[in-house]
Amino acid sequence: MMDAGMLLLMLLAAPLSPSAAQPVALRVAAQEGTEPKFIAAGKDRIIGLCVDIFRTIERIDPGLIFIGDQQWMPLIRAYHQVAVQQHDALCAVQHTEERERQYVYLDPPLFPINYMLLVRAGDEVVVNNWDDVRKLGQDGVVLANRGYATTDFLIAQGGLQINASATSPVMNLQKLMAGRARFFLHRSPGLAGVIASAGATGKVKVLPQVMSTAQLHMVMGRHVDPGVVARVRRALEQMEKTGELARLLKKWD
Repeated sequence: MMDAGMLLLMLLAAPLSPSAAQPVALRVAAQEGTEPKFIAAGKDRIIGLCVDIFRTIERIDPGLIFIGDQQWMPLIRAYHQVAVQQHDALCAVQHTEERERQYVYLDPPLFPINYMLLVRAGDEVVVNNWDDVRKLGQDGVVLANRGYATTDFLIAQGGLQINASATSPVMNLQKLMAGRARFFLHRSPGLAGVIASAGATGKVKVLPQVMSTAQLHMVMGRHVDPGVVARVRRALEQMEKTGELARLLKKWD
């Protein structure tokens, strides 16, 4: 029979199981102006699609914990914080070449988005493609958000009149209502919430033509341990397999 001293030595030498180890904290932030990813729900509470995704990952892998999703941060700064290793992850990020160099993109994608053009409610313009916008010249200025992937996308189309000085969708909707541009390009899901937040319900409308589609991903900082990245990826794979990702998108769409 093994004596008590030998048993104690074996227990002390055994590695801790993941469930017994200290949880790995992943630093994030609630990105301003990104409904339905993050939505204000009162003074001190933030909800939304990405918050639900964080909580679901924590439930699947209790050794991971996301901290900071109850603190607002401008989108541009949130991206910068991961690039300079002050934060660890970003939820629902579109791919660009610059971001590919800064972050690790995880598959599967979280959800798809459609890019739509918004105009003032009384505008009878018909747009079937980007050529229709180009033909308008200076009468076809398109608003976009500085630091968002939409700006890079618009530049890549070529020949468009772009105004990307505003840093939030609400600011751009206010500029649209004030007649400072003809169009505002933004993504769905989330349009109805952004329009309501800007007090623009009934004052602007969404044109029916989908101008582009894209996939949004969870991304991690390149400084994050590859083993931790793999754990987040496995949790996302499980969420896709069980239909949890689709269910959450339906909830917040």
